[in-house]
Amino acid sequence: HGFTPDQERLRETLTTIGNGYFGTRGCYEGEKDRDDIHYPGTYIAGVYNKMPTRLSDATVYNNDLVNCPNWLPVEFELENGEILRPLDREMADYYQCLDMKNAEMRRVISFKDKKGRIVSVDSTRFASMADPHYAAIRCSISSDDYSGKLIIRTALDGTITNNGVPRYRSLTSQHLEPVNSYVENDELHLAVKTISSNITIYVRSKSAVYTDGKRTVPQRQFKIDKGFVGEEYAVRIKKGASIAIEKIVSLFTSKDRDVKDVATHANKSLARATTYHDLFRRHTRAWSKLWDASDITIHGDRFSQRASRLHIYHLYCSASRHNTAIDAGMPARGLHGEAYRGHIFWDELFIFPFYNITLPEITRALLMYRYRRLPMAKKNAEKLGCRGALYPWQSADDGGEETQEQHYNPLSGEWGPDLSRRQRHVSIAIAYNFYSYFTITNDYRFFYKYGAEILVEIVRFWVSICTYDQTTRRYSITGVMGPDEFHEKYTWSEKPGLKDNSYTNIMVAWLMKKTLETIRIMPDSIYKKFTARMNISKTEMATWNKISSKMNVCFSDSGILMQFDGYDKLKDIDWKYYKEKYTDIHRMDRILKSEGDTPDQYKVAKQADVLMLFYLLSPAQVKEMLGLMEYSIGDENEFMKKNYQYYVYRTSHGSTLSYVVHSALYKYGNIEPTDRWTWFLNALKSDIYDTQGGTTTEGIHCGVMAGTIDIIIKSFAGINFSGDGIEINPRLPKHWQTLQFNVLYRGSSIHFKITQTMLRMKLNADSPRGIVFVVNKKRHILRNRNVLLINYRNQR
Repeated sequence: HGFTPDQERLRETLTTIGNGYFGTRGCYEGEKDRDDIHYPGTYIAGVYNKMPTRLSDATVYNNDLVNCPNWLPVEFELENGEILRPLDREMADYYQCLDMKNAEMRRVISFKDKKGRIVSVDSTRFASMADPHYAAIRCSISSDDYSGKLIIRTALDGTITNNGVPRYRSLTSQHLEPVNSYVENDELHLAVKTISSNITIYVRSKSAVYTDGKRTVPQRQFKIDKGFVGEEYAVRIKKGASIAIEKIVSLFTSKDRDVKDVATHANKSLARATTYHDLFRRHTRAWSKLWDASDITIHGDRFSQRASRLHIYHLYCSASRHNTAIDAGMPARGLHGEAYRGHIFWDELFIFPFYNITLPEITRALLMYRYRRLPMAKKNAEKLGCRGALYPWQSADDGGEETQEQHYNPLSGEWGPDLSRRQRHVSIAIAYNFYSYFTITNDYRFFYKYGAEILVEIVRFWVSICTYDQTTRRYSITGVMGPDEFHEKYTWSEKPGLKDNSYTNIMVAWLMKKTLETIRIMPDSIYKKFTARMNISKTEMATWNKISSKMNVCFSDSGILMQFDGYDKLKDIDWKYYKEKYTDIHRMDRILKSEGDTPDQYKVAKQADVLMLFYLLSPAQVKEMLGLMEYSIGDENEFMKKNYQYYVYRTSHGSTLSYVVHSALYKYGNIEPTDRWTWFLNALKSDIYDTQGGTTTEGIHCGVMAGTIDIIIKSFAGINFSGDGIEINPRLPKHWQTLQFNVLYRGSSIHFKITQTMLRMKLNADSPRGIVFVVNKKRHILRNRNVLLINYRNQR
């Protein structure tokens, strides 16, 4: 409620409509980009364009998720020439609402004209979840005290640029060039093309005008220009009456895989589209099915309830069932803005668990994006003189490394070297994602056909960069960065990267172990064909086993896992000093570099690094892996607690993912409940309130949104899928009365209802083999739509 200019871009992000194929920001349809208040943006999955920019003495290339033609424009002009724009007119009222259940955005604005008369504009819009190529917008205007001429303008604007992130504005932003714009059969047609990737984008619209609900055919004029096509209606409005315009839009690209002849199909696309309401009915039915599979019900905490549903909504805007027909990955910032240039990172690690237990076909489609780019990952490794596959830290369309080599520091206003492509651990995350999908779904066919190959090729890369140290008699990995991101190199060395990052080394050992297990459990017929196709010898597998059991891991004298070799020699940072000086110290890297210093000198992390081990593996699994390497850590839970207490005070939480990791570790106990709840609440609030100070205006954070759902399922409900069944150990927050949700586990849909004292599990369909549940160390088997009720003690 109320128009707040400095909040408008955040609202536009949070009220984005989307369907996995495209997303459109919640910008007012009568506005263009103006003074950083409004930003119209439409992003189609997988549509990237790479352009050069001259910076200092170097030319850099950036591959951007393209801001596609703006299909929203609808403008009202009163008889005296007044155009109704929020920034130009005095507003009597302003209301904006995202209906998450039906995935429709509504905005109602009441303006005062020059004579003080109030005119109201009521608009709704949606991106069809029933058919991913369609969108619709309906705008009505009414007044109890205005009569006169009214001009309605609507357009398709292809002159749009990528201008949504201030720190990128010195980079080339023009990604589209006009192809064709015309009017045919009273419909607007616009075709533009990305300049270097040569993707043609076809947008088409048809409009209808209604007076008090009845279709009218008013006088109309057209405007056609390069990259632009528009129409203008002249009508008369009476006091107490309403005039409405409905605009139905189709979007297609030349890279679409769900139609054969895209150009022809795009030109015929609106033939079967009827009215806003007809399209909306089909759209809401499709969303209803998504909510049936994915909704979470929380009683006793209104904010957590609303925020979790908002997160689920935006995840489906970013990737949905339609992704099965799209060759695109999961941008870390969704289809909501231009941050990170729309690239795909390791954030999938936090995102895929949500889809695994709701609609795993979406995970499968997103994993196929990675599989199709395996040849490029192998080329990336080959460039370094390595075998196997190295996936890039930032990926876009073809799977090449898209990480910029120059980073802009907004605090200093300077560009500096960016070494973040050294985060080789992204390949570990991709392998882990394939394995996790398999664990939840038991999809042997997919895993053996695609996943096993990915695991082997990634393992081969790590073998290539492991070196044997005669002094330690162990294997080391050098030249990498860990998840921390702040530490790029040693201050005494010109070489980029660090040695023996604990997270990387232990996870590489885990990956080698799991890859060996995967191959060994294959049926004989598959084993022979697979090892022959991949040219895997027993000698090679023996090497994996040897490296995984002799990987070097660094410990402090007090038994803390060192983030990397030499970490204990770094200086502690004066947190109080920087907090008083800068207030916001999330990005300590930028602060230190702006002062001519470097985070490479200090024990300061952007986000969880060592603690990521316990996010992906249980303390028992970490102990097992270290035991296989002949390291003894004692009690695994105490070991985790000790590492948590050490690193939590050395982390600035410059990434919202850090909140997710720290909160999630509570599922193992030994961490204060207040800490767990604080981290969870920070994660829930991070996008809604843009707690990082301007980042959400540039796009949502898919990782933190999915991560909060994962915390609810795995930490609060206490569900563990790592065994042969489902282990449940609830730790509900004390003010949550009930928690309900569905889980799809190995083909069986299970409904959970959890109170402070009772567990209720019900199979939503017949499952003759049954599902094994482990509660309080006791096994229970549930079959054929039966209900299982168990009393338990909440161990929060």
